Amino acid sequence: MSPDLEATTGQPVELFLAAALLFLESLLLLRALRQRAALRCLVPYETSPGANAAAVEVIVPARNEVSNIRECLERLVVQTYPPGKLSITVVDDGSEDGTDEIIAAFARSHPRVRWLRSGPLEAGWTGKTQACWRGAAEASPDVEWLAFIDADMRAEPSLIASAVAEAERGIGLLSLAPKHRLVSFAERLMIPCGLYLLGFRQDLANIRSRGSGEANVSGQFMLIRRSAYQQVGGHATVAAAICEDLELARQMKKSGFSIALMDGTPILSTRMYSGWATLWPGFAKNVLEMFGGVGSTLTTGAIAVVVSWSLVILPAVDYATGGGGSLEGSIAFALAVAAAAAAVGFHLAGAAHFRVPLWYGFLFPVAYTLGAVIALDGLRRRVTGRVAWKGRVYP
Repeated sequence: MSPDLEATTGQPVELFLAAALLFLESLLLLRALRQRAALRCLVPYETSPGANAAAVEVIVPARNEVSNIRECLERLVVQTYPPGKLSITVVDDGSEDGTDEIIAAFARSHPRVRWLRSGPLEAGWTGKTQACWRGAAEASPDVEWLAFIDADMRAEPSLIASAVAEAERGIGLLSLAPKHRLVSFAERLMIPCGLYLLGFRQDLANIRSRGSGEANVSGQFMLIRRSAYQQVGGHATVAAAICEDLELARQMKKSGFSIALMDGTPILSTRMYSGWATLWPGFAKNVLEMFGGVGSTLTTGAIAVVVSWSLVILPAVDYATGGGGSLEGSIAFALAVAAAAAAVGFHLAGAAHFRVPLWYGFLFPVAYTLGAVIALDGLRRRVTGRVAWKGRVYP
């Protein structure tokens, strides 16, 4: 068979693949736009609540957070919420790096801050669930809202006032997605693409419907009506859960309480990881639950790898096989380039949104491939009973 005939017979296949890739890319971009529209932004509450404001207990579980805990607490003690209605409890979860000393010193100089020790980890609990449960159990009887916030969060002064004002409209659990501060190469490469995949994978509008058994929350900040928390049994009902935030939200939704996830970027920010040493085990710990189980996670990872590399390889193949030599070949090449351009444009826009150098927008195939490897590592850790986090290994 002559080279010209081989090229001609291959062009219908290339045309089909290019058209399918562009169609899939278009669907993903439309879904991303719908997801963004569905995530309503929490507007900062500029006015300080009055003396009749509901009492709030802020609970900060902390384990080995020596680089974070001081700034986290400094942001919390300057909240605009009425001082008599806001108390802060920091629960040290067996820290081994001096975090407990920082908390103790801070509590001595700030009457609104109370320091508790979580105590030895009990069988059947994770460290965070036990610390959250201990903090909630010690809240004053008049507290109406429990605000669980991670030690790596940075709150603006209006955080609590804004969250309570929104939640009192009938929400049982209000969760806020923070702004991500990305510093290292690992963070800038992996976190944006991880969030994109979650956005592609989840349907926020469907999840929010009362008929759905699913929930979508960010455990980094959760404001929960205390009566609802007690009714479902609080963190004791999800004591062994690795993704305790998601499991608790599901329990609350099953009990009929309203769950809301909102964009909290104007008033809440975080730096979750400091590089590969913390990002890799952090992703591996949570990835299976975040993406809906083993099958869904592995399928999502495989599709992400195939599609992302196809966006790079297919235009090159179409060009190399004489894409401009025939009408079909030219159309196939144009469609493949259009799909690649759309993907690159999306990731460049994401890089601008996360305020990282734009060249990260070209590395998405690498990020999705590493994400798939982390998913496999997460599965390995579950199968071998070696889910490790902050010096502990959970079966």
